[in-house]
Parts: sequence; C-alpha cells; structure tokens
Amino acid sequence: MRIMHIALGGCLKAPPIQYGVTEDTGGHIAYVLGAAAAQCARPGTTVDIVTRAFDGMHPSHARPVEPLSQNCRILRLVTKNRAYLSKETLEAELPALQRAFVQLLDGMPHRPDVIHAHFADAALLAMAAQQKFGISWLYTPHSLGRMKALDAQSPRIRAEAAAIRTASAIIVSSRDEAERQIMAYGDAGAGRVHRVNPGVTMADDPGPDPAKRLIAPFLRQPDKPILLTVARAVPKKNLIRLVQAYAGAQMLQDRANLVILPGLRDGMLGADAGQPGVVAQLFDAIDRADLWGRVAVPRRHDATELRSLYALAAQGGVFINPALHEPFGLTLIEAAQAGVPLVATRNGGPVDILETLGAGALVDPDDPSAIADACMAMLDQPPALTAQAQRRATGQFDWQQWAAQVARIIDTLHGRAAGPMRASAILASDIDATLTGCKQAAARFCDWHRKRPPGLLFAVATGRSVPEARRVLDEWHLPLPDLFITSVGTEIWRHDAPGRLALCRDYAAVLDRDWDRAGILAALQDQPVRWQADYEQRRWKLSLLGTAAEAIRLRDRLMVRGLQARVIASHGRFIDILPPNGGKGAALRFEVRRRGLRLSDCIAAGDSGNDADMLLAAGRAIIPANACSELADLAGRHILRSRLSYADAVLDGLECHLIDRARLAHA
Repeated sequence: MRIMHIALGGCLKAPPIQYGVTEDTGGHIAYVLGAAAAQCARPGTTVDIVTRAFDGMHPSHARPVEPLSQNCRILRLVTKNRAYLSKETLEAELPALQRAFVQLLDGMPHRPDVIHAHFADAALLAMAAQQKFGISWLYTPHSLGRMKALDAQSPRIRAEAAAIRTASAIIVSSRDEAERQIMAYGDAGAGRVHRVNPGVTMADDPGPDPAKRLIAPFLRQPDKPILLTVARAVPKKNLIRLVQAYAGAQMLQDRANLVILPGLRDGMLGADAGQPGVVAQLFDAIDRADLWGRVAVPRRHDATELRSLYALAAQGGVFINPALHEPFGLTLIEAAQAGVPLVATRNGGPVDILETLGAGALVDPDDPSAIADACMAMLDQPPALTAQAQRRATGQFDWQQWAAQVARIIDTLHGRAAGPMRASAILASDIDATLTGCKQAAARFCDWHRKRPPGLLFAVATGRSVPEARRVLDEWHLPLPDLFITSVGTEIWRHDAPGRLALCRDYAAVLDRDWDRAGILAALQDQPVRWQADYEQRRWKLSLLGTAAEAIRLRDRLMVRGLQARVIASHGRFIDILPPNGGKGAALRFEVRRRGLRLSDCIAAGDSGNDADMLLAAGRAIIPANACSELADLAGRHILRSRLSYADAVLDGLECHLIDRARLAHA
C-alpha cells in the first residue's frame, strides 16, 4: 500500500524536531511522524509525507526530498514564496501549493492509494487530488476553528466544513473530537468519523539528571518535586492562569516547584508573532507574585531534556495541562507513560484520556483554586494508581495499533459497496457486555456470523454513538453490522458507500415529533442533576448520571411540566432522556416496518435497562447470565435467559430461537 500524508504548517523535517520553535510546530508534527513510522513498518507499505519548502530555520526545510527511512520520505512542495509562513498567512499560498501538489502527483510513476490530510489547508490539496486522480483521502483536523469561536463564515471554518463534508473518512483521537467537535459542523461527517488512539514517540529515558541540570539555575530548592507543564506560548494554553493558581496556593509552593516549558525562544522578543506577548505576560505574572526561585522557565530544551523532565516529575511530581480547550493532549499520554500523575483541563480530549487511564484530575481551566487543589491532590495520588495509569497509557496508546486500525479503515474504503440487503429476519444485539466481555466468545460469534443463515440481518443496538460503536467493534474484532442503532435507539445508521454510514432521516423525523429538547433542558436547569460529559449529549438524547429512583423523579417532573419524553435508567448509574418515540425498541419497530417484516421475525439480545424495550418488542429475546439486575423482572415466554454469558449467551439463544423458528415455519 502507498500512503501519502500532507501537513503544510510548522517546521516538519526528520527528527529531532524543535517543538515550539514556531507557534505551528506542535503536536501534529509528532502525530504525522509517529503515524508514518508505524505505517512504513508494515509489510508492503511505503509512506510519503508532503509538506512545504521554505528557506531558513534549518537547511532541511529547503530540500525537495528528505529520506526518513527505507520506505518513508518527506517531499516538499516548492513555490515562488520561499519564506516561512504561519498558519494565518498560509492561506494566500494555497492555490500555488495546490498546483504544485497536482504536478507532483502527475509526475509520479506510482500514485498513492490513499492520502491523509492534516488540517483543512492540506484537505484542499487532497480534494484536488481526488477530483483529478480519484484518490480516496482521510482527514484529521487536529484543531478546529469552531472550538475557538471563530466566525462561521471565515475561510478557515468554510474549509473545515468542506473537508468534513467530503473526506472519505475522518480520523480523530478523542471522543470529544468525534462526538462534539465534528458534530459542531453538522452531522454530515458523523457516519465517516473513526476514533483511533494515537501513539507517542518517547526518547530513551536518561533519568532525572539532565532535567535537574536544566532547571537548577532557576530554583532555590531544586530538590522539591516538580509541577511540570509543556505547551506552546499561546493564549489558549492558559499558562498565565497556571502561574496564578500556583501563586495563590502557599501550600502548593511549599510542596513543589513549578516548571514551565513554553516552547523555544532566543530571548524575550524572539520566536514568532504569537509568542513574545504571552512570554512577557508569563514573566510578569511570575514577577508580580515574587515566584522567582520557585518557578523555572527554561529558554531552550531538547528531546532528551524533555524526557528527563518527565522522569523527574515521576519522582513525586505532577504533569499539568491547563489549556482553555485541548483538542487531544499528546503530552498527557507522554507524561502518563513516564509514570507521572495528571491534572488536565476538563474541556476537550483530556476527558477521554483520563477516563481511559482511570486516574488523574479534570479541572475548570478558568478556576485557579481548582487547579491548585487538583495539583495538591495529585501530589498524593497512590503509587499503585499511577502505575496502573502508566500501564494503560502504554497499552492503549501505541502507534503500531493505530496503524493496524487505520489500515482496516482504508480497506473498507476500497471495498465494494453493498447493495440493500433483502432481510427475512433481524438479529439486534447490544454491544457492551453482550457481544463484548469475553474475547473467546466474541471470536465464536464472529465464526457464527461468517456462516449465518442467508437473509438474517445483523444489527447492533447500543447506547454508544456511531463512532464509539465502530471503535469497540474493531477493538473486539467483531463483525461490522448491516445496521447501526445507536445512542440508545435515537439514531439509525445505514451503509451508504464503502466505509460510509448515513443517518436515517425518516427515523429522525419521527423522533422530532413531540420532542422539546430545549424545554426539557429548561425544566432541569434548577435541578441538582449530574450531567454526563458534553459529548454524550445528542440531538435526540440527554444523558445524566443517577439511579433508577432519580430517573423516576425526573420522569415525574417532566410529566408535571407537560413535557413528553422517555426516561431510561440503566447499569445502576446512567439516565437517558429520549424523545417519546425513541428507544431501541422503537428503532427496531421502525426498521421492521420499513423492511416489510414482523416483530416476530426479530431476535434481540441485551443485558441492561436500556435494552428492555427492545427485548420486549422482539419476537424472541436473549438475556445473558451476566445481565444487570434491572432486567431481573423482565418477563415473557419469548425471553430466553441463558446460563451462559456475553456472546456465548447470544449464540446459545440464537441456536434455540432459530431452531424454534424453523419448526414453526414447517409446522
């Protein structure tokens, strides 16, 4: 396979990279280089990275071709403008870069099988390649303008919207990106979004000594643990607020020194246009609070010193990401893999990272007291919890796993479009703890799926969003279903083209009837409810945390207000508020009518309260032995309570129900 990445901004060259040398030389370059290295290590794969040529910074940036390895190289587009251009000034150069890119492809003996565009400026080049050569392309936004409250009519927002609308597939790193940030541009891209955990590329651990030498000149008591942050000196990284948090917490100052790596600078007036003001404000905040001797702000550092700082922070310190909004947060993963406790902004990708790690503290980045309190708490995080997070960070965020998953996504793009299936029966199954839970049982289900009876449509019916459903199915190596019923039965997604899913607009119209989402939000505004994360809130689903008793109280309150809704409790801790016409059972009934079938033609499997309506609606139902207690009272002659668990229970029920169905057909 021939893969081509496009990343136009920043100083992209062969390692080592001087991260922070310009405002645009950040995490996306680490992402591109890490992804390319993992992909070219796969058998039969070559990788080109296309970027822009310019003079200055380093001689490599002017070289048209720069080898990275035997199967990987950097290709640079040459235009008349030879100056380094920031992201803001790059726009005027895009027509020339697009022409140069098309010429590059035109002259290649073998064009790429797929292009992976990073940021919307690169997506414009990928679109041109698709139009002229028919090359499929992937899009990774990295950072979206709508999250910065930019004008919806700005060229950047329009370019991002076009990229989301037309990319063959969208690859993102976090649930916040997949389910909130992309959805801010409408639902046109939702059926093509894939969340794939990236890896990190860490330098060899040199131990803490290089870090100690780097920061010792700044500190009166250099033997204290450190609070470490690594971020470019731009306003959105919120470094001033971190200094204010440290300045306002004497106990925190007594416990630890603060170490800030705000990119690279030659002096107070060096670097590029975005940085001097922030650096000056940073120094002013330190000076006004008389923090010199407690705070280190090194002017320059290299990859070895950064890795050493992580090693030093792992000796009783904390890593902090206080950004106002963080699209993902690669440095959090780097720190976690080094064994450092984490404090991170509650806005954006860190929510997902800390949930995956099962450790760390999320904070309001506008609240200095909350930041300081979280740092104090994490200084005392139990070592066993830190070690667990370190293991998870190493296991879950790996470039080889990323490359394998993206290869499977690319394969779906190059497959043949499946025509509408003529179904004679439907299997609708929950995913979590029904199909998942046991790797061996999941493998047995896959074997069954390959040999399933003709005409049996396989649907998943899950509380997860469609990107998360896809991710979990891929993680467990479960088969791709013929139909997705997602977000607790409030969205139906069908295969539209290879690798693409489309939302069922007819079902959406059904849900819109009598659904007063704004009214429900207003009714709950003064209530002591606990909301789930922002990305769990959907157009036809509002999600909270709470017990079954709390769900009943919420249902009663909405009824008193004259608001129609279904309130569903599940797993002993989740509450979902749905349209009156929504739910997994309603989605199944809709699909049955659409296909001219009967509910008696359906088999449903599920383990929790949000499956109950589907289990009751289907002609035959399967409840695994591991089901939640909330299904204990669910009754009906059509329900089989298997003595087996997880996917084995589904297979057990299928065997019984399909045999019964065959007997009835021949009776």
